[in-house]
Amino acid sequence: MVTLAEVARHAGVSASTVSYVLSGKRSISRGTRERVERCIEELGYHPNAGARALASAKSNVIALMMPLRTDMYVPVMMEIALAVTTTARTYGYDVLLLTGAEGPAAVRRVTGSGIADAMILMDVELDDERLPLLRAGDRPAVLIGLPADTAGLACVDLDFTATGALCVEHLAGLGHRDIAVIGEAPAVYERHTGFAERTLDGIRSRAGELGLRLLHRPSDGGYDALAMTLARIFDERPGTTGFVVQNESAVEPLLALLRQQGRAVPEDVSVVAICPDQVAVGASVRLTSVSVPAQEMGRRAVERIVAKLAARGMDGVELLAPELTVRASTGPAPHSPPNR
Repeated sequence: MVTLAEVARHAGVSASTVSYVLSGKRSISRGTRERVERCIEELGYHPNAGARALASAKSNVIALMMPLRTDMYVPVMMEIALAVTTTARTYGYDVLLLTGAEGPAAVRRVTGSGIADAMILMDVELDDERLPLLRAGDRPAVLIGLPADTAGLACVDLDFTATGALCVEHLAGLGHRDIAVIGEAPAVYERHTGFAERTLDGIRSRAGELGLRLLHRPSDGGYDALAMTLARIFDERPGTTGFVVQNESAVEPLLALLRQQGRAVPEDVSVVAICPDQVAVGASVRLTSVSVPAQEMGRRAVERIVAKLAARGMDGVELLAPELTVRASTGPAPHSPPNR
C-alpha cells in the first residue's frame, strides 16, 4: 500500500505539503499542487478514512438509511442502494448503510458525530419522524421519496401521483370501467409511506375524473393472501376487468389465480403493474407496466448530495416522469371497443 511519505518522496516535497494538497488547508502553488496530484494518481495513493477525517474534518462517507422490512420489496431497495454506492464511489465517497428500523436514533448518531458527511434517506413517510432532526441538523441530506411537507428538504422520487393516473388512463382508454387496485401490504399504508399513498391519490383522482368505479385492496402478496383478496374483489365487484398492481410479490400469484379461474389475460382481464422492468418482462404474461427507475433515483440522490456538499446544491423536489410500456397484459375490455 502506497503511503503519504512515498508520494512526498516521489514528488520531491515534504509530507506536510502532500497533506496540505489533500486537505486544502493551506495555499500551495499551482505547479507544486499539480505535481503532487500527478504523483498521487501515478502511484495510486488512497488516504484512509481516518487520515482523511483528521486532515480535513471530513469523513468522505455518505450514510444511506435503507429499509429492511418484510413488507417491502427488497430487490428494489437493493437496486437503489447499489446505485447509491457505485455513484458515490465515482465522486470519492464511501457509503455507510444504516437500517431504517433505527429511525431518529440513526439520524442523531450521524448528525452528532463525524462518521458521515451527509445522509440519504429511503422509505420516506408522509409525516416522517426523522425530518425535524434533519431540518435542525447541519448535515446535508437528500430523501428518496416525498413527505407531506417538503419545505427545506431535497427530495428525489418517481412522480407516483402521475404514475397512478397514467395506469388508470391506460385502462380507461381500453374501455375498462371497473378497476381494482391490488396495493402494498397493509402495514405500508398504516405507516403512511409516501410512494404508496401518492400512487393511490393519483389513481383515485383520475378514476373520479373519468367516471370509473374503483376498489383498492391492500395485500401481503403471497398466494394465500392474494386468493382471499381476489375473491373479495370479484365478490364485491363481479364486473371488474382491469387491475392496477403496486406490489411486486403479488404479480405472479395474481396471474396464476386468474388462470385457475378461467379468466384470460388480456382477453377477459387486463393487468397494469407498477414495478421494475425485470419483474414485468419476467412474469408469466409480459406485463404492461410503469417502471420504477431505482438506479436513476439512487444516482440522482448522490449527485444532489455531492452538489450540496460543494455548496452548489439547492433544496427542492425532483420528480421523475413516469413512462408506461404496453406489453401483453392489457387489451380492450370485453365487449367494449377502446375509446379513441
